[in-house]
Amino acid sequence: MNRFAALYQRIRNALIDGSMAPVVQVRASSQSQGGFRSHVKVRDFEVVVDQPRGFEGENKGPKPSELVLAALAACQEVTWRLYGEAHRVPITDVRVELTGTQDLRGFLGADDTVAPGFQAISGTVTVVSPASAEEIERLREIVDRHCPVLDDLRRPMDVSLDLAVEQVAVAKA
Repeated sequence: MNRFAALYQRIRNALIDGSMAPVVQVRASSQSQGGFRSHVKVRDFEVVVDQPRGFEGENKGPKPSELVLAALAACQEVTWRLYGEAHRVPITDVRVELTGTQDLRGFLGADDTVAPGFQAISGTVTVVSPASAEEIERLREIVDRHCPVLDDLRRPMDVSLDLAVEQVAVAKA
């Protein structure tokens, strides 16, 4: 049993027998760095997020919607590898290429009937494997049922954002 299959089995068993808490919390924080640039912290990692120059950014990092695509691509790749090994479907390589289509009228409030986020996400998952087409299709159903980010994008969920306002004194001229 290789390491991904062992990880899958170990954690799955711990969840089933109750020795591992099933609910985890993932945290991220972001702080403006001026202009459209943000400094994002996730666990021990720091990411610069920015807008492209054509949108008055400095192009110092990906924009937020690009990180959504990156999260989906990486999550698909990891889920294919994990479940491939757990179900003994050999996978030599996995590549994911995605395109998200946005209509800026929604984001900029030029047309309130247009959603501000992605209208669609499409792409290709390329799996390199000696497995049969039937095995790969069966694995695809499993991956799509268990990929967390794909689920996040497909399923409505509660999102609540509290607002905290810190008042500052206005300098008099």
